[in-house]
Amino acid sequence: MWLLHVHSESGISLASVMEEVFLHGLIDTLKLVPFLFLTYLLMEFIEHKASDRVERFMQRAGRLGPAVGGLVGAVPQCGFSAAASNLFAGRVITVGTLIAVFLSTSDEMLPIMISGGIAPGKVALILVYKIVCGIIIGFGVDLLHKLLHRPDEEINIDAICDEDNCHCERGIFYSALHHTLTISAFVLIITLVINALVYFIGTESLAAFMNSLPVVGHTVSALFGLVPNCAVSVALTTLYTGGVITAGTMMSGLFSGAGVGILVLFKVNKNIRQNLWITAVLVLSGIVFGLMFDFVFSAIV
Repeated sequence: MWLLHVHSESGISLASVMEEVFLHGLIDTLKLVPFLFLTYLLMEFIEHKASDRVERFMQRAGRLGPAVGGLVGAVPQCGFSAAASNLFAGRVITVGTLIAVFLSTSDEMLPIMISGGIAPGKVALILVYKIVCGIIIGFGVDLLHKLLHRPDEEINIDAICDEDNCHCERGIFYSALHHTLTISAFVLIITLVINALVYFIGTESLAAFMNSLPVVGHTVSALFGLVPNCAVSVALTTLYTGGVITAGTMMSGLFSGAGVGILVLFKVNKNIRQNLWITAVLVLSGIVFGLMFDFVFSAIV
């Protein structure tokens, strides 16, 4: 593992910093590249073959939309959260379905965990937990919407725009390579930062500090997750795999983080108050379900 224990008696020099922080960070990042590329290549293949059919299925799901949205959102690729925002802006799907997609999506978590050698059972538990929580909150929001006697808005196809951030038009190999290089760069930056913290502070001290403020840590993570950039999921997952934060703290940020979905939502949905309400639901869900995960599954993950 790239996190290195630095003995207190070790002297600090430029050479040791370069070796412990930069060299090890670079080597360990390069080790991830083949796994990331193969993972993204597989996901791009699935997306090209099934994404259109999945979107059409979501449109036809009706009241079962949150269940479909929770399952679809778990697929780790860039399109579904943005697509869900567009479909919601056009009132093709319900607000509960949108929230289910946002809560279940994990952006770059899965590729980082797979390439980082996390046990498949732990990865499966985290994915299932996010899906179930997303579905429950999605159905709850739709039920609340109905109990408040909010009228269903008419479908407005003109509000749906086509957001493409995946470079898919150049083929799956280029898209997979683009994702791999981009995420590898983020991983390298985060790894160097963590290596530096570990070198100067120590793994145990850093982890103890992060875990000593559970509610605060989960809240900060949930707010951090709102940043519409895949670097957030990379940072949170890397901190977890490095043992700096708990799985629940990581998930607080991953629950609230919907990749570019939030950004697209504020762009295409003109109801700003509604957008802010959706954002608040994501943050609150992240804090609550992140804390709950640590409380229930801390011994497993």
